[in-house]
Amino acid sequence: MNLAQKLGYPENTKLLIIHADDAGLSHSENQATIKALKNGSVNSYSIMVPCPWFFEMATFAKNNPNYDCGIHLTLTCEWENYKFGPVLPVPEVSSLTDENGHFYKSRKDFKNHAKYSEIKKELTAQIERVLQFGINPTHLDSHMYSVGITPEILELYKELGKTYNLPVFINEEFTESVRLSDEKHDFKNTLLVDNLIVGHFTDFEKGELKTSYSKALDNIQPGFNVILLHTAFDDFEMQGITVNHPNFGSAWRQIDFNYFTSSECEEKLKDNNIQLITWKQIKNLNCY
Repeated sequence: MNLAQKLGYPENTKLLIIHADDAGLSHSENQATIKALKNGSVNSYSIMVPCPWFFEMATFAKNNPNYDCGIHLTLTCEWENYKFGPVLPVPEVSSLTDENGHFYKSRKDFKNHAKYSEIKKELTAQIERVLQFGINPTHLDSHMYSVGITPEILELYKELGKTYNLPVFINEEFTESVRLSDEKHDFKNTLLVDNLIVGHFTDFEKGELKTSYSKALDNIQPGFNVILLHTAFDDFEMQGITVNHPNFGSAWRQIDFNYFTSSECEEKLKDNNIQLITWKQIKNLNCY
């Protein structure tokens, strides 16, 4: 039986999770994510525990357990002037940080410095902080997908999922695209997302990001699909955070919010017979 059948749908059902990353990053990100959950088609999100606005989104998650809420495991910080670091004291996980105690900007720098034992310690601490807050998370995923840079770290990611009884987000093509190791990943005995849909910078540059999302919904295939987006408002806060970083920048995130709260998106889901599912349903199946 495939995932659709396990969930009680016909074998060829087009399953879809519309997921918003980076909750907790900023007030703008939080408020847009909350509105997209309440008033749009977004049905999943994940929280960045190390970020300054974690508390606001965690409070929402605790008070609104009906929404899918994952943990956006964070080991890197890509922004130019906006910085954050580990939840643990820096001396305990110093290999994860630069000279200022912040996460490294790139996956490459992270790989070149991070010790496995300290990665495990920090990721465990992030999960534990969510649990201590009183949140019942639905899954694990990863900021900048830093967990995919080596097979060893990906196995740790999967191990944490098993330890905490949480499904983990893994798409084979996407995971291989971020790999920085000569050794290939092992995807055996792992629930995989069949098709990951993410906006492309070329479409954003051409002003065609919204159109690309619309086309993606028209072309969704049977199987387990995930649309990965970032919802925020194009305001002073997000413009400051994403300065000199148009890729997934402030304007991009406003487009994500606008499209996935639109009636056009809602109609596309209906017209294409797309069945929205949640990580919570997958977790309850215990099939991962």
